[in-house]
Amino acid sequence: MGLAKHPGMAWRGFSWLAVCLVLAGCDRAAELRERPHTHPGVSAGVGTVGPRSLESLPSDERGALIRLGYRLVTQTQDTARAYVGNGLNCTNCHLDGGRKIGAAPFVGLSRIYPEYRSRNGRLNTIEDRLDDCFARSMNGTPLPAGSREKVALVAYIDWLSEGITREEALGMRGIPRIAAGGTPNANKGAGIYDMRCSGCHGAEGGGTSMAPPVWGPRSYNIGAGMARVSVAAAFIKHQMPLGQGGSLTDEEAYDLAAYINRRPRPDFPDKRFDWPKGDKPEDVPY
Repeated sequence: MGLAKHPGMAWRGFSWLAVCLVLAGCDRAAELRERPHTHPGVSAGVGTVGPRSLESLPSDERGALIRLGYRLVTQTQDTARAYVGNGLNCTNCHLDGGRKIGAAPFVGLSRIYPEYRSRNGRLNTIEDRLDDCFARSMNGTPLPAGSREKVALVAYIDWLSEGITREEALGMRGIPRIAAGGTPNANKGAGIYDMRCSGCHGAEGGGTSMAPPVWGPRSYNIGAGMARVSVAAAFIKHQMPLGQGGSLTDEEAYDLAAYINRRPRPDFPDKRFDWPKGDKPEDVPY
């Protein structure tokens, strides 16, 4: 969810919620070195998928671009500060540097894009999708076309997609949704937040040195996917607390998401252009 000021800080274990973003600056290079190339399937929150290690890359331009792409994902605040308008890093939503199943992995995206997206009503390239993330989830501005940073992010996603079929990519993409089971109760969500989450994320949701902001000016804006209660609830259910996904019930996850997404956060000025064909989901907050 928002900015974690210390990239190497370990999770303390007692926060029940990081919604969109946990340990924003967390550098997971050690995990990329140590974890084997595995494909655990499409179960939410199970395992990590991707190439063997960053160290296996050659010392050439492509290797340098992929390494930069990884740093852009895990240390966005440091590597792309000019294009970020809040306190978040990409890895807050795309856990483990974009390799965590059930947490919007980057793995396989190169096999899916170009893809039609109803939100803007046109065919999108992977570069278009990155632009959208920077404008919405990062509340910033898109990386310049052809910039080394944008080329590096695409190179990193391409690397993560090696050996993955389109069918596998479609099966593991995004965040597996959960059913609401009724109208979410934001009042209950407030109580859960106060008891379980405020110690790490702050009483006012602005984040602390241990966990990122979940609302306020340094969090994602209303145009972000995580601003939809159904998306935030699914992320909370499957991934929070970090390493203990599934600890909350579906109802608790929805109540928390409803509370958090009713709290103030930045506007998205270009929201008027969204869903031009009139198929906007019901839980879009505008």
